[in-house]
Amino acid sequence: QVQLVESGGGLVQAGGSLRLSCAASGRTFSSYAMGWFRQAAGKAREYVASISRGGASTYYADSLKGRFTISRDNAKNTVYLHLNSLEREDTAVYYCAASRLYGSSRSTEYDYWGQGTQVTVSS
Repeated sequence: QVQLVESGGGLVQAGGSLRLSCAASGRTFSSYAMGWFRQAAGKAREYVASISRGGASTYYADSLKGRFTISRDNAKNTVYLHLNSLEREDTAVYYCAASRLYGSSRSTEYDYWGQGTQVTVSS
């Protein structure tokens, strides 16, 4: 069992930056690939980024590549999502998730989810 807790969301102006964190419980964090997803009001959950177990491989949604960066610190059982050059369209609840697989873009391949953290971008 893995419990995930996101933090770092908030209100930011367009063009600003945020760093989201996701802290995992348990001793097996490094056994999981990690992903970030987001869900805007009235829209389906969408894939943002994922990272392999050791952190060597990262993957991004094409539309977000270059603005967002995923990283992890296995010693701290934490995965991060750096959000840069934020746009109003980035407003959403951001979720982290853990997968026993390689770090898929498919939400169905993730086993554990956090409760989410709200990011609101104002113009």
